[in-house]
Amino acid sequence: MSSVPWLTILGLIPLVGALLVAFVPGSAENAKRMALGFSLVALVVGIAAATQFDRGGSTQFQLGEQHSWIPQLGVSYSLGVDGIALVLILMALVLTPICLLAAWRDVPEEAGPGGAQRTKTYFALLLVLETFMVGVFAATDVFLFYVFFEAMLIPVYFLIGRFGGARRQYAAMKFLLFSLAGGLIMLVAVIALYLQGPGGTDGFLIERLTGLSLDPTTERLLFVGFFFAFAVKAPMVPFHTWLPDAATESTPATATLLVGVLDKVGTFGMIRFCLQLFPEASEWATPVVVALAVISVVYGALLAIGQTDMMRLVSYTSVSHFGFIVLGIFAFTNVGHAGSSLYMVNHGFSTAALFLFAAMLVRRRGSKRIPDFGGWQRVTPALAGIFLVAGLSGLGLPGLASFVSEFTVLVGSFPTQPVAAVISTAGIILAALYILLMYKRVMTGPKPEGLVGTREHARLDEPARRGLTAVRDLTTREKLVAAPLIAAFVVLGFLPNLALNVINPAVDQTLSHVQKAIPNLNPAGTVAEGSSK
Repeated sequence: MSSVPWLTILGLIPLVGALLVAFVPGSAENAKRMALGFSLVALVVGIAAATQFDRGGSTQFQLGEQHSWIPQLGVSYSLGVDGIALVLILMALVLTPICLLAAWRDVPEEAGPGGAQRTKTYFALLLVLETFMVGVFAATDVFLFYVFFEAMLIPVYFLIGRFGGARRQYAAMKFLLFSLAGGLIMLVAVIALYLQGPGGTDGFLIERLTGLSLDPTTERLLFVGFFFAFAVKAPMVPFHTWLPDAATESTPATATLLVGVLDKVGTFGMIRFCLQLFPEASEWATPVVVALAVISVVYGALLAIGQTDMMRLVSYTSVSHFGFIVLGIFAFTNVGHAGSSLYMVNHGFSTAALFLFAAMLVRRRGSKRIPDFGGWQRVTPALAGIFLVAGLSGLGLPGLASFVSEFTVLVGSFPTQPVAAVISTAGIILAALYILLMYKRVMTGPKPEGLVGTREHARLDEPARRGLTAVRDLTTREKLVAAPLIAAFVVLGFLPNLALNVINPAVDQTLSHVQKAIPNLNPAGTVAEGSSK
């Protein structure tokens, strides 16, 4: 156990910030600055905690703490991280201040104290969401994980339903119903798992529920209960339909955290719970799961190509990318697992950039429809440049972060799932289509009528300016939003070992549990000769 409760501190900082932002009197601008300040403090503390993490440690979870919470029910307040959880928490801590900065003008200013309170509530909810994101990745008690898993629905529901677009109520309710359906089924599985375990005052701890001797039918039913909730959250086809509506009707900051971080809870849960707690059932379900993953890769990409709404297009690209992540997880190889874990991080940054940069365009044009654009690189060249870089990262251009993830997933999947890996390569080709076609339709072509850049507008004389609208290129705040995201693409593209060196020991630990239950998997994670797989 750690002598400093790093993970509790990480969760409390944004929560305290949310309370102060929401209830301390003051202007909306001061509340925004306060929210940004607390998120930056959390990031600094997170980096400090990461320096205490020993990637060569012998235990699965580090920076841990454990306290009895509801001993009569076997529930503990138990936190800890392995390398996979650590990098996902750091990703969430980095993306939160970026989203807060990007959200500076998300809530229209209204006169009177009610207008200021509306802005305060919005920023406070984003901070509350950060607390729950830290908690869900750090929980090492299955019941505590479930509490955070469900608690995340509350701020997201209000962020969509109160601050979203015209169809926000529909999108928020659809998100809630899908998530509750998955969560309730998982709750039944959580309780049943406890009854199968050793019980006691700390009977929900992951370490006490790992390696149980379960009846095959029971194990498979428990696996299905957990997997269904994670497949909805991920989201995988056919449980994905809530995502495009929720992301399109959300504010850009909400959509970024929803798709960039919260959806990773689904794939993270598959690694932490499905594979570790139910290894034999995971092997049993692999053919179906891999088939759904391949369908998600191809189907999500095809749907993205056909979209005319820019935000909806980005949403469908995530359905395709999550297919790659699930494929790598259920390949049961070290390389595939490491690639999937890295993909979760890289996808978070790439999707954040696509959502936030697209929102900058939408704010200037007043429309999300791709046909309403065209020629904007002549009006906002800097914004066009960063939008192109984000798109190239999303399609997996070598040298940018996503390439390493996709390549590693496919290489790691081929030994055990060769057909699925080959078919999934179509997703890379389709990704080039939906990204480059979107860029062409939005950015290239003749200059839009009546629009000029502010610099060109300033050079024109008064008669020439008549009938023209000046459109500003990137503001200082927008440059501050873009800089860390593009830096992440480049750094993780050229130096992926910064993350992989932390992830790999956790991958080995997870697959060691699988190997104990499935002896036909050799230590490298590939299938040994004579396997039925």
